[in-house]
Amino acid sequence: MTSRQAEFVVVANRLPVDRVIGPDGEDIWRTSPGGLVAALEPVMHTVDGAWVGWPGQADLVLEPFEANGIRLIPIALSEQEVAEYYEGFSNDTIWPLYHDVIAPPQFHREWWEAYVTVNRRFAEAAASAVAENGTVWVHDYQLQLVPAMVRELRPDVTIGYFHHIPFPAHGLYAQLPWRDQVLQGLLGADVIGFQRAQDATNFHTAVRRRLHHEVRASSVDTPDGRWPLVKAFPISIDTTPYRELAQRPDIRARAVEIRQELGNPRRILLGVDRLDYTKGIRHRIKAYGELLDQGRLSVEDVTFVQVASPSRERVDAYVHLRDEIELSVARINGDHDTTGHTAIRYLHQGFPREEMVALYLAADVMLVTALRDGMNLVAKEYVATRDDNRGVLVLSEFTGAADELRSAVRVNPHDIEGLKEAILAAIEMPPAEQGRRMRALRKRVLEHDVRAWSTSFLDALAAARARRGAPHPQGETES
Repeated sequence: MTSRQAEFVVVANRLPVDRVIGPDGEDIWRTSPGGLVAALEPVMHTVDGAWVGWPGQADLVLEPFEANGIRLIPIALSEQEVAEYYEGFSNDTIWPLYHDVIAPPQFHREWWEAYVTVNRRFAEAAASAVAENGTVWVHDYQLQLVPAMVRELRPDVTIGYFHHIPFPAHGLYAQLPWRDQVLQGLLGADVIGFQRAQDATNFHTAVRRRLHHEVRASSVDTPDGRWPLVKAFPISIDTTPYRELAQRPDIRARAVEIRQELGNPRRILLGVDRLDYTKGIRHRIKAYGELLDQGRLSVEDVTFVQVASPSRERVDAYVHLRDEIELSVARINGDHDTTGHTAIRYLHQGFPREEMVALYLAADVMLVTALRDGMNLVAKEYVATRDDNRGVLVLSEFTGAADELRSAVRVNPHDIEGLKEAILAAIEMPPAEQGRRMRALRKRVLEHDVRAWSTSFLDALAAARARRGAPHPQGETES
């Protein structure tokens, strides 16, 4: 794959750059947005590293290259593999299953076969790229078989795996026809990280019940004599760019301009999500619409801005979701808009970070009402920008962020009446209480940023490397 081997290899579904065609037809590679890239880019610049991933286009075959100071190893996927491995098994089987079957998962053998094939291609590339006794860090649900495949090819290396989405309770997980193979794939890692302690517990339960391995404290006894560490490593954001942007005069001026464009309402509610059925967008729209219908809110007083960036537009469930949300928005706006005020400003598009920070500064209430979410970094982004210690975060208890951001207004998004009351409480919250809550939220987010996350995981990998070949640590076996 490449003649020069790296001490540290990241394996993720996507490369950390996006391909753009320049004015003269040349390839331009720009850093991708997203939490994983922000988390790992600083690490990659301090180690002898390489990144294995798909460049994001079908049938694009590229040689290894360097961009932004990182050595990149592209993995080619055919159009059929994109449809079956990525859109099919990853996003229409694993994603809905692991998100509590909010949408029904689809089980197709040909999708599974494509998943195995593509995972092996990633594993072979990583095994070729990593130096002797090096480290491989695998990321997320698209590549759950890669750890065991890398271990089979390169037993000398230390392997980490981080799972960015929820891991389901056993009653749901057991529906997967290939449940044992996935567990065995993950157990190839020396450190298996999850967002929440409950996710790690769910994984332990599946391992005990399906594979009958012993679980001792936070580790699992495997037949090859290893004891992979399984625990929560809640991911976070790089707070610095958000804090710096929030201080810029032009961003602050843009926040004021946004309020003016919305008709200077007394309160602005904000939702920021990928257009995904797990995010609870329909539930918050329903709650807001009912408050308007009941006369408990008015469009002159309160405006709701919903940013819903496009996502997986070739998957049927997402096409139907968009139609349903846009019909609901149109109905509410038709019933309640005035010539000067709009009930819901719905924006089906992505925005640069500068505009998002301006929106965060303009918003009095941030609505994060996911039905199920591994973490939800939008909640942390909002908190990071609010150095004025104002604003209210309404946060679903079914997000990983709820474990950390305990001073938010917590809600069960399935409880529409409870959600309505939480929205009203947030709108009317006194400044003193806003300040008390936001100071506590900011303390947590600023102290536990993305660098703290990556450092804690890398320290766990280093400890795993150091204990290789040592006797099993003492600890009680979980029942």
